Amino acid sequence: MKPCQSVTVLAPAKLNLALDVVGLLPSGYHDLDMTMQAITLYERVNLHRSQNLTLQMPGSRVAVNDKNTAIKAAMAFFHYTGLLAGVDITIYKSVPVRAGMAGGSADAAAVLVGMNALYGAGLSMSELCALGAGIGADVPFALMGGTCRVQGLGDLLKPLPPCPDCWFTVVMPDYGISTPEAFAAYDRVGSSVHPDCAAQEAAIRAGDLAGLCEAAGNALEECSGAKDTAAIKAALRANGALTALMTGSGAAVFGIFAQESQARAAAEQLKKQYPQVYIARPDRGGARVLRAYRAGR
Repeated sequence: MKPCQSVTVLAPAKLNLALDVVGLLPSGYHDLDMTMQAITLYERVNLHRSQNLTLQMPGSRVAVNDKNTAIKAAMAFFHYTGLLAGVDITIYKSVPVRAGMAGGSADAAAVLVGMNALYGAGLSMSELCALGAGIGADVPFALMGGTCRVQGLGDLLKPLPPCPDCWFTVVMPDYGISTPEAFAAYDRVGSSVHPDCAAQEAAIRAGDLAGLCEAAGNALEECSGAKDTAAIKAALRANGALTALMTGSGAAVFGIFAQESQARAAAEQLKKQYPQVYIARPDRGGARVLRAYRAGR
C-alpha cells in the first residue's frame, strides 16, 4: 500500500434491525444480540498528512477535543503503528448526534481506514477492528459495514448476506438520548420486547423481507426516554412501513418500506412535524476510501 498525501473516506451510519439485551458479561457490561445494517447516509472525513494532530467539524456542535472518537482513533493508530507523525482531520457530519446511528463510531472508523491509507501502514481488517473496539463498541461494525449479526459488547461480528432490498425512512426528533442513561434505565425497569435475532438472521439468509420485519424489535425502546418513539412508529406504519422501531439507544426511529415511493411519501408526511428526516437504502460496505491523492503529486 503506497502512502498518500490526503484521503477522503465515506463511513455509513447504521440502523439496528434488532437489538436484544441477553444478560450481563463478567465485566459488568451488557451482553447484546443485534442485527446491524449499514445505510446510505454517510459521514465524510478528509485526512491530510501533518506534523500536528488537528480536528475540524464545520457546522457541527459536537465538541472538538481529545474525547472525540476521531481523535481517539488517530491516537490509537499512531500508538499501534509507532509512527511519529500527525494528521489534520476534517469531518463533514451528516448523521444525527445521539441518535443511535453510530455517527461517532463511523468517524472513528473513517479515521482508522483513512490513516491506514494515508501512511501506507497495511493494517488488516482484524487489526483495524481490534483498534476500533478499544475506541467504542460500534466501531468494529462501522469498519465492517454491510449486514451483520453482532453480539457481546459489539465485538463479535458475523457477516451476513446482504439485507433484502428495501428502503428506510429515518426520523430524528429534536433531542438525543444518552446511551449510558438508556442502559441504566433498562437495568431498573427491564423490557417486554426481546426480538428473535436468530429468526431475523434466518430471514436475511433467505432474502425474506417480511420475515426480517416480523423479527425486528429493540429491547431499549421502552426505557430510552425518547418521548416521540411511539408516535413516530405509528406515523411510519400508517404511511406503509412494514415495521418501525427505534435504532440503538435512540432517539432516531425508522420504518422499513418495500417501495421507494412509500418511503418518500412517508418522509414527506413526517417532515411536517420533525425537521430531521432521511431516506436511505442498505449499504453493503463499511468505511472506505473514496479518493486518495498520492504523495508527491
